Amino acid sequence: MKILTVIQARMTSSRLPGKVMRPILDMPMMGRQIERLRRSQSLGQLVVATSVDPTDQVIADYCRELGCPTHRGPLLDVLGRYAEALAAFGPADHVVRLTADCPLADWTVIDDCIALHLASGADYTSNTVDRFFPRGLDVEVFRADLLPKIAAGATDPYDREHVTPFFYRNPDRFRIEQLVQEHYLAHLRWTVDRPDDFAFVTRVYETLYPAKPAFTTNDILDLGWTFRSDPDDPLQPAAQAGG
Repeated sequence: MKILTVIQARMTSSRLPGKVMRPILDMPMMGRQIERLRRSQSLGQLVVATSVDPTDQVIADYCRELGCPTHRGPLLDVLGRYAEALAAFGPADHVVRLTADCPLADWTVIDDCIALHLASGADYTSNTVDRFFPRGLDVEVFRADLLPKIAAGATDPYDREHVTPFFYRNPDRFRIEQLVQEHYLAHLRWTVDRPDDFAFVTRVYETLYPAKPAFTTNDILDLGWTFRSDPDDPLQPAAQAGG
């Protein structure tokens, strides 16, 4: 069974341009995230899906340095970009969707979501629709054979930009599973969309990484000062624009 993990990334974020290449402890933010993702036991092949826009050449060049394959596709049609990445790096049985603005990603949560997806036989599994996890620990898994069909049929610009809403906005058409946890932490914001988000994750790395590079979600929670309320509605499905 092959799992293809596609991480979307772009330089033209509207709220914090170039965020994925901003340095955290002298390494671009997306490099820190990929470092964490490589600890996963389940992710399979990692591919960064960026765009053909000239501004994203820096992402392709950096991924080459990391030894991480890339696919370059449409800037705004991210669903189409995912379908192209699957065609280029498949065949695969399942696709994992991640975004490159989550440098606190927890590889154990990702592995748990993949395990639930495989055990349940679901079409789509995530920890984002009925959220219990902090924003920034988002993971979505879906059957690879469904991606070309959705990419060919989805016409709503929202579906094209955010890749997966077609699944959870059509629950009558797909078998959907949701990863939850005992403690409700959806009010915590650990993703990077704004300067204050970036300052927060930088502080986490500065505090934890030198002594423990593989710091965990519990290590972050134990800091105490990291409890930040998410100004967005925590019950809204995560659109994960990210790239």
